[in-house]
Amino acid sequence: MEKIDYDARLHAVYTAGRRMSPDALRTWMEAFARHLPQSRPLAWLDLGSGAGRLTPSLANAFGGPVHGVEPSDKMRARALAEAGHPDVTYSAGSAEHIPLPDASCDAALLFFVWHHVADHERAAQELRRVVKPGGTLLVQVNFSDRMPDTWWFRVVPEWKKVDTAQFRSQDEVIADFAGAGWTLASRDEVTWPRSASLAEDLERLKLRAVSLFEHMSEEAVEEGFARIEAALPSLDDGPQYETNHLLVFQNGA
Repeated sequence: MEKIDYDARLHAVYTAGRRMSPDALRTWMEAFARHLPQSRPLAWLDLGSGAGRLTPSLANAFGGPVHGVEPSDKMRARALAEAGHPDVTYSAGSAEHIPLPDASCDAALLFFVWHHVADHERAAQELRRVVKPGGTLLVQVNFSDRMPDTWWFRVVPEWKKVDTAQFRSQDEVIADFAGAGWTLASRDEVTWPRSASLAEDLERLKLRAVSLFEHMSEEAVEEGFARIEAALPSLDDGPQYETNHLLVFQNGA
């Protein structure tokens, strides 16, 4: 699919549309900790750090330094303005060209990033270069054959078809990393609180802060939201949760 340009529109709505609550951030940090050594501090790479949605939390939970690497200039500018932390730095770079020395990180995180990477082989090799031998790579990603059961996709299945096309299968993603020498250590599932209510979830969705909307016509988007509005009385209006996959790899180099 066509590469998403976060500098065009998404940078302006991403923080509001994708912000995580303290409970959500705590859930993810606890999930990461299950797969990491007890020693602290841990030096991190947050690859595709965007507007810094998780980056400061990594520093708070595990020490640092934490290196946020992000190709979008405007997303990185938002991170610098809104997600600063004394143990966090944000740098320009990409999955294929990570601006860090060899073996400089104990752990690396790719959080909803892998589907944006152009050269999977080069990126997996670069990650092995910067993560220390014995270090950990955490990859949160949707799989085309294991998509989350999100309420708006139940209402508008055409949207789900478009979204699914962005992703690779679980076996393909695992093979991407295995081919570069990473060893799959664990497959985890993490259920986290996405929004406090259906109304909050819908208001965030209307900001179109997910890349799905960049792949659809305005007509398809508006028609989908009209169907959602009609379906609201039949939907659960309580807290909204999402369950995501987390792959854990070890660098056996």
